[in-house]
Amino acid sequence: MSPTASTRAALVTGATRGIGRSTALELARHGYDVAVNYSRSRDAAQAVADEVAALGVRSVVVQADVADESQVLAMVSRIEDELGRLDALVNNAGTTVPTPPSDINGLDMADWDRVFAVNVRGMYQVTRACVPMLNHSGSGAVVNLCSIAGLRPGPQPFPYAASKAAVGNLTRTLAGALGPKIRVNAVAPGWMSGEWMENALGDNYERLMERRASLTPLKRCVTPDEVAITIVSLIASNPMVNGEIVVIDGGFSATT
Repeated sequence: MSPTASTRAALVTGATRGIGRSTALELARHGYDVAVNYSRSRDAAQAVADEVAALGVRSVVVQADVADESQVLAMVSRIEDELGRLDALVNNAGTTVPTPPSDINGLDMADWDRVFAVNVRGMYQVTRACVPMLNHSGSGAVVNLCSIAGLRPGPQPFPYAASKAAVGNLTRTLAGALGPKIRVNAVAPGWMSGEWMENALGDNYERLMERRASLTPLKRCVTPDEVAITIVSLIASNPMVNGEIVVIDGGFSATT
């Protein structure tokens, strides 16, 4: 059976893997047509779009580097042409650098600029471009990807942590500016199983993840699928939640 048009549509940026992929699929399970954004990995994006379509809704693959405003505007125009509406936006696209905070002089400032261009400017540009369609939705919702690293000091690289702190502030500022037609919230995952933390922790991944789990009241670390469930809940099931940053870490930051 071919997918048919839904009464709702969503855009997920950086949707080729991890939280982005999980969120695209969770939105599809809730009946949303999904625009799957990617920057470089066309094949991976198409694979996610195929999974979305297999759930009975429409999918469209849209390329854009969110740090490039012209690409963002072209992406949003294509979504309007192909899906005809936009009810939800998930600003998931993000990047980081490998330079640890202990190497304060080793950080290349070009890397700092790139992290902020994607994580902060990109989030703002995509949101701004989507506002006209979200305003027409009647129940427009935006969820931004913050991080526990943006809420408390930790071992994350300086530009990543600072950019996620900026995302938290922008989320609350946008929530005030875009109401009453659009709600804006954020999620702040803690240590999460999978590729992102594998890249961050390298050979220490298993040991450090087990240690973090042991210090967490729920005795495990969050998964991308669990983050996606919270994101979609904020979109679909919480009509009076606005300007909030929901921490998803099993209680670690609340109890340590």
